[in-house]
Amino acid sequence: MSERLSQKGLGPIFPGMKSKSTVLNWAFSAALSTTALCLNSHAGEASAFELVKEANRYVGEQAKDQVVQVRSEKSVGTMTPNIWYVVLYDPTATLKAVQVKFGAGKMLEVKRPMRLLEPVTGSDAPLDKAKLKVDSDEALKTALKEPLLDKLKMTASALKLERVGNGVLGTSGPGEPVWKVKLWAAKLRDPSRDADVGEVWVSAADGKTLKTDLHIDRVD
Repeated sequence: MSERLSQKGLGPIFPGMKSKSTVLNWAFSAALSTTALCLNSHAGEASAFELVKEANRYVGEQAKDQVVQVRSEKSVGTMTPNIWYVVLYDPTATLKAVQVKFGAGKMLEVKRPMRLLEPVTGSDAPLDKAKLKVDSDEALKTALKEPLLDKLKMTASALKLERVGNGVLGTSGPGEPVWKVKLWAAKLRDPSRDADVGEVWVSAADGKTLKTDLHIDRVD
């Protein structure tokens, strides 16, 4: 029977399927499922804190959750970066650090970076986990709310989470975890090009804007 139906151009009939409409329904459902999976996989990039949890899978117990720095490369085609580096404190490493690189949420590389200056300044110590409450996506949203950016077409960002000495922030203490959000906007005369318009610093503890250093004249 299946051979006769196939000869009539109706295609093969699989076991358990009684008609061409059943086959088509099955194929349509499968296509929808595949489309849904694709959409879900591109719905949003992993946040920095999600990547910290993922980084724990690739380092020793002594380094897990011992975040020293998280930074991204400049985003491409979207405001959300997808290349990230998670740097963790590792007391067993010569320079006390292990770095895990991610691309689109997937681990790309694990290495022990050359970090010579940080141990001298003390910034190689892990950030206070209790103060890491504001993730990268929220920090980016906060930065983009700056009034000076209202009229600009924002094109890209790069984020870095690290300790900033309280002397820099005008207060005393060992330093606070801060998101440094670097931003780019389309040029007015040539929108195909963009310009670095500066940085916004956002507290990783409470999400407040700590500092703005924006130069929107660069888009001219």
